[in-house]
Amino acid sequence: MPLSPYLNTFPVIGSNVFLHDSSQIIGEVTIADDASVWCNAVLRGDVNRIVIGRGTNVQDLSMCHVSHKTPEKPDGAPLIIGDYVTVGHSVILHGCTIGNECLIGMGSIVMDEVVIEDRVMLGAGSLVSQGSVLQSGMLYLGRPAKAIRPLTVAEIAYLRYSAEHYIRVKNNYLKQG
Repeated sequence: MPLSPYLNTFPVIGSNVFLHDSSQIIGEVTIADDASVWCNAVLRGDVNRIVIGRGTNVQDLSMCHVSHKTPEKPDGAPLIIGDYVTVGHSVILHGCTIGNECLIGMGSIVMDEVVIEDRVMLGAGSLVSQGSVLQSGMLYLGRPAKAIRPLTVAEIAYLRYSAEHYIRVKNNYLKQG
């Protein structure tokens, strides 16, 4: 298993979770049921905590990290990802909070203290600057990311569909051993 402790913390993994052998899950990381972490993704919870929600997928080559606690910021910047989130390939998430049923497009970078509310689609290659808040039900795109338009009903439905598709794929991997 690709699990490693850091000091006195060890990852906590829910049921029916798929962790690809090439992924690295280190330290204070909690992964809820039915989630998946794919090829060469890194979740490094060494200096703060990482929480991955139910049915969430972190795709290939993504990097998830945190910022440490200081006297000025006693909570530091943990990484909290909600339920049924799709984190696309080669995404960098650093000390941010992502709500439920979001899609973070391939190659995007989301910085410390960002809050992405529920049901947000972040287009591929976007950069979300430190401390930004992305409002629910919107498509964001660009460097820096800007609100483009409200999501359609079909796009909102796709957010959940995307995560559920990855649940089916990870179940196939778990079945084959």
